[in-house]
Amino acid sequence: MPKSRKIVFFFPSFASSDATAPLGILAVATPLIRAGYQVVLIDSTITPNYKQRVLEEVSDALCLGISLVTGPMIRETVEIAKAIKARNPEFPIVLGGWHPSLLPRQTLQAPYIDYVVCGQGEESFLELVIHIENQSSPDFVAGIGFKRDNKLTFTPERILKPIAEQPPKAYQLADFDAYERMCGKRWAMYTSSLACPFDCAYCTNGAVYKRKWNALSAEQFVEETVDLSRRYNLSMLWIVDDNFLVDLDRARAISEGLVRAGAEFQWSIQATTNLTSRLSLGDLKLLRRSGLHQICQGVDSGSPKILKAMNKTFQNFEDIYESAARCLAAGMRPSFNIIFAYPGEGSKERRETMNFIMDVCRRFPGTEFWTNIFTPYPGTNVMNRAEELGIEVPDSLEKWAEFFPRYTKLPWLNGKDHEELQIMRDYLRIAFDRIPIGVDRRTRITRLAQKCISFPARFRLDHGLYRLPAELWLNDKLKERTAGFKPVVDARRLEPNPEPAEVAC
Repeated sequence: MPKSRKIVFFFPSFASSDATAPLGILAVATPLIRAGYQVVLIDSTITPNYKQRVLEEVSDALCLGISLVTGPMIRETVEIAKAIKARNPEFPIVLGGWHPSLLPRQTLQAPYIDYVVCGQGEESFLELVIHIENQSSPDFVAGIGFKRDNKLTFTPERILKPIAEQPPKAYQLADFDAYERMCGKRWAMYTSSLACPFDCAYCTNGAVYKRKWNALSAEQFVEETVDLSRRYNLSMLWIVDDNFLVDLDRARAISEGLVRAGAEFQWSIQATTNLTSRLSLGDLKLLRRSGLHQICQGVDSGSPKILKAMNKTFQNFEDIYESAARCLAAGMRPSFNIIFAYPGEGSKERRETMNFIMDVCRRFPGTEFWTNIFTPYPGTNVMNRAEELGIEVPDSLEKWAEFFPRYTKLPWLNGKDHEELQIMRDYLRIAFDRIPIGVDRRTRITRLAQKCISFPARFRLDHGLYRLPAELWLNDKLKERTAGFKPVVDARRLEPNPEPAEVAC
């Protein structure tokens, strides 16, 4: 019988409500397809009975590849890997993505993992698959780890390639119909640049890309995104670059190109506030004409003390206010990210941040704030101080599944303080309107009722009053009305809190 040339990819659930195709897997799949391999993608978010489906597909496959980041995705990864090994202990399981790249040795120590691919996986995974197919030793495949005689072996690091030298993503593998049924909108992610020149202390980017920013040309961006949107009838693209606006001339050229091409999709970007502040009103209006409707900016804190601790001394609050004003004047939605409970933040610093959020939202209606509780991820500068800060670093792959903002109680944020911060974030969710990626399925009555409870929510936030949160109870009841309008998909939502960890206003 001929040997199988089928490769199965599994993508564990990351976010159910706003899910779309996993870029990492689509990137690694292209070289395999070009080399003649059959690729099967199973995303647990949109696949009913995903476990059984994976077990069926791997029965005649060469190997299973899983891409994941730190957090709850690990739970389904472990579940699938153990189930496969229970049936066939010799079947090869390969892990790639951010978590294995940041913690390759600990990841490979898991008894049910055979290989890890670190960093850019397009070439490494293809070369590894060829060795698996030929049953030969992969010692000369750069950028991987494997087991031999119960010992861990790691090959030299693979040199990072500029994004322009990487093959296009295999978007044809994505079931956009299923993703649309999930969130009510046809959209996809797209990467046009890699890395960020800044070194924020909480960010993992520098550990993988070494802060070496590189980008696709404006011409390639326009050609690929217009084709992608038309080929798959996409209404929106989320440009997942870490810092899109590093090259302002490139951003202008992209906008001009999209306008000339008659692009009909909306798109969103993220950038640091100091780079966004360079955009004039004319620049923003050009970007808006090209379809850009949202710029997500990492404010991260309203406290100068905490920003200094984050190594964000390049940030200027006056620029943030000006950015919000210009974006709204151009018909664009400004979004700002906030991280609560960073090491050193106390009640004073938290109050400074809350005052800043409330001031911006009132002065510039339509501005969004997305908030998170700080999580010290592997590969970040702050993790070098883990022992000093009292952070208990997980000592196995499985334990990292609980290391996530929705679950983590930090040594300096526990008990009553942790509970109060969560309630405060819940009030922020209802204090101002939020525009999700997916379709708003609320009825007019539900929207009106939630608008009414937004006013007492703002009063509570202004005065720090979080006892007896009746408005949150009422909002939960209102959300139950919306649940009946959402599509029923056999996918497991993250527990215990199914809502996104962010909030907008």
